[in-house]
Amino acid sequence: MRAFTILATLLASASALPHKRTITITAADILTIDPATASCANAPAAGECRTAAQAAPYIAISFANFGITSFGEQAALLALMLYESGDFKYAQNHFPGVPGQGTRNMQSPTYNVKYAEYLATVCTNCGITSAQVQQASAQGPAALLAMVNTDEWSFGSAAWYLATQCEGSVGQGLAAGTQEGWEAYLQCVGTSADEKRDQLWSAVMALKQW
Repeated sequence: MRAFTILATLLASASALPHKRTITITAADILTIDPATASCANAPAAGECRTAAQAAPYIAISFANFGITSFGEQAALLALMLYESGDFKYAQNHFPGVPGQGTRNMQSPTYNVKYAEYLATVCTNCGITSAQVQQASAQGPAALLAMVNTDEWSFGSAAWYLATQCEGSVGQGLAAGTQEGWEAYLQCVGTSADEKRDQLWSAVMALKQW
């Protein structure tokens, strides 16, 4: 795993957010929130499940890569990934089975293209080139998803989305830790609050810090 240099505009945006802190999320933190991430025994989708121990380092590096510095933002991203991936059991959409939808925040194919293009443009050591993105896009959404659905990039997509696809006010609202901020974030990702989502977010926020 490696950190890469993100755009200066993202760094400037991140520096304006309150509650900057060291990123120390661990498997124990994730297990406290969601004990179902302890094991991949009898996982429903072969090869897709990851445990908390496997996920934590990749999540931590995604926060560093995309300047996600406040606990509130990090908490929201973790809650979203746990919900969308079914406790990290899935890395692509199986119900109803949308071709090309996946990563740990279950991005649509449209955003997976944008994500891959971003990595190809901004990151010089990510192993993704513009030519490869064009080739995968021509092959179809499944090929494009495979490009960004490695552990490193699959667990990084939620942070990328917040940093590049949401207004700065969304991150600021999450940093403040309010219900309104959480709901504004969900609106940005194209969904809305429900009991299960709120339970996960509240469970992460209850930790107060990693």
